Amino acid sequence: MNLVKTIILCSFLLLLFAVTSNAQKKDSILYLIPIDQIDSIKYETDEVIVTGTRTNQKIIDIPYSVVRISPTQYKYDRKVSISDVLNAVPGVFMQSRYGNHDVRISIRGFGSRSNSGIRGVRILLDGIPESEPDGQTRIESIDFNSIGSIEIVKGNSSSLYTNAPGGVVNFINDINFSKSFITQFNDFGSSDLRRNGFKAGIRTENYGLLTTYTYHNYKGYRPHSEDYWHILNTAFETTPGDNTNLQFLGYFATGLLRLPGSLTKAEFDANPFQAAQREMDWDFRRVSKKGRVAVRFNTKFGKSLNNEIEVTGYGTIKYFERAARNSFRIFDRYGLGASLKYVNKSTIFDRVNSFTIGGDLFYQTGPVSEFNSLAGAKGDQLLNYLDETIGNSGVYILNNFEIYNKQLYFLMSGRYDNVYFDQMNRLLGAQNDSRRFEDFTPKFALNYKVTPSIAVYTSFGYSFDSPAGNELDNYPTSTKPGTLLNPDLKPQQSTNFELGVKGNLLNSTSDFFSNTLFEFTFFKTQVKDEIVPFDVYGSAFFRNSAKTNRNGIEAGITSEVYDGLKAIISYTYSDFSYDEYSTIAIAVDSVGTIITSSENYSGNIVPSVPKHNLFLALEYKRQLTPYLNGFVKGAFQSLSGMYVNDANSFETEGYQILNSTLGLEMFLGNFNVLLSGGVNNILDKTYVGFVNINSSNGRFYEAGEPQTFFASLKLGYQF
Repeated sequence: MNLVKTIILCSFLLLLFAVTSNAQKKDSILYLIPIDQIDSIKYETDEVIVTGTRTNQKIIDIPYSVVRISPTQYKYDRKVSISDVLNAVPGVFMQSRYGNHDVRISIRGFGSRSNSGIRGVRILLDGIPESEPDGQTRIESIDFNSIGSIEIVKGNSSSLYTNAPGGVVNFINDINFSKSFITQFNDFGSSDLRRNGFKAGIRTENYGLLTTYTYHNYKGYRPHSEDYWHILNTAFETTPGDNTNLQFLGYFATGLLRLPGSLTKAEFDANPFQAAQREMDWDFRRVSKKGRVAVRFNTKFGKSLNNEIEVTGYGTIKYFERAARNSFRIFDRYGLGASLKYVNKSTIFDRVNSFTIGGDLFYQTGPVSEFNSLAGAKGDQLLNYLDETIGNSGVYILNNFEIYNKQLYFLMSGRYDNVYFDQMNRLLGAQNDSRRFEDFTPKFALNYKVTPSIAVYTSFGYSFDSPAGNELDNYPTSTKPGTLLNPDLKPQQSTNFELGVKGNLLNSTSDFFSNTLFEFTFFKTQVKDEIVPFDVYGSAFFRNSAKTNRNGIEAGITSEVYDGLKAIISYTYSDFSYDEYSTIAIAVDSVGTIITSSENYSGNIVPSVPKHNLFLALEYKRQLTPYLNGFVKGAFQSLSGMYVNDANSFETEGYQILNSTLGLEMFLGNFNVLLSGGVNNILDKTYVGFVNINSSNGRFYEAGEPQTFFASLKLGYQF
């Protein structure tokens, strides 16, 4: 049965079920992720609202997979990398290349192609794009000491955001505190990890102010892998009138990251924690400075406050320096962006209807200059001196209509995107180039609430993902090798179907399994013109790989087994393969000569994605005294092996990781002390933590983190 028929059948069955079922009148509220209080292990009963779906909605009312994580869920854990926080989310797979500042995030296979930065997943900070206008993201400005909640929208989000076929991750600053406070934190760990800083908040009747500063210094567990960062984050919120909110947001981040490089299989087997000699000889590194200021205005109006307008404007400034073999590149970029949203909630034929229309604009420009690299130092300027402009603009609509008795809802959304690239060589005026990518991506979804706390959902839609700027770098064997931008690379497009169920099995009459939150999603995606990397002389280029089939399952359970004891289980099954893929394979022989051959990879498995990903955890929280809370956690993760190239000629071994965390929190009047620590990779398992896809010289492998100890001390005062 083809995909369209499957959609029609599922929709018909859901409608039939809605007509023949009796509504159950309970007032229970769904939490996909439980929110626990600071001094309690009980779950709150307030409504959990997410904003990453462009409208304020409860998770139970959203017809696709959405997860919201509160800071209390990871406050005892190490928070150096995004994988420390999101590891338990089914369907999300992360590989860290050089710590948190060069991480690959893959959701349903989107993002797995990137050998540097994040692609295919839209990253937001307070709802504002951290992603570049072309969709590429690095997350050095994300500070988990400043972050409150995290929202993860899994699956096709192209009908709402530019270049978001895999989903959206929205990091939200912790501005919703009730009392003024100041906290000083100190983190220590193996490989000379040091993180120090403070977090302060002022709350009055009229405004709230949050300021966070973090200094991060890490030697790394491989030679030539040290990094350091300064991150300053601030958020100011006030209410100038009834039903009106005004926010001022800003951050500045600066730091350095040295790159140890990828290894061959022989080098990895000999010493997986060594650095590549080339990277050390040429001092491969990245220096980054970036800042952003933003203002957001939100107001609700109308007799029943059923209308809402939100306007956001922001400006960015970025400096990026990259030293590599024979190349020293400097990027100066200045950006302006804005978004506008209007929401109307009304009734149509006595049915609730929510309508949203909005638009986004993000423009970024600046020079890109290239120099000779003299063992990592800047040499003479080369002819590549470009003025580069990247921008995107888009408009979207979203409508959610109640079909039947506050149980069955129909959602439709659509977005038109225009992504453009312009490059002009300042030294060679005739060498100018530009490319444009545009598309309309609709999505349709049904959500049926079997009970107030359990819902079945299905959706079907199209996605669009344009190439990023670095993916458009031209290569010698293209059809026009003399142009600046690759003329052959096309955007990847996909059709996406999912069917799932989520909810909370409430059992307040029992001491066992009183709250069991679950989600189960089946998805099927067909990708056309998938963008994949290939390597020539250690430099990554990109091309299209025809058609790809992706079938998968995401399952997660969070259950309060007994008073204070919580179990977390998540599992992801990924069956991703190339349907049609004929291309030219490129290799380099022992003397450095490029060798090409015609290859057919049809039927091969997509690299850098494990077929099986299992996560298990047990947490126990206990109030030991009226002034002391205790915490203990054990976590286990098992991943199957991954292919490292499209040819499937090499595969990594699967591995299992065991982690532990301990914590104590003391309350002394207005003072608060939190002590935590733990061990990651307790058994000191050696494994491949990052796959450098399709390396022509066989440098596929980068080791994951060895046995690592960490500890944290936080001192807080509330006033």
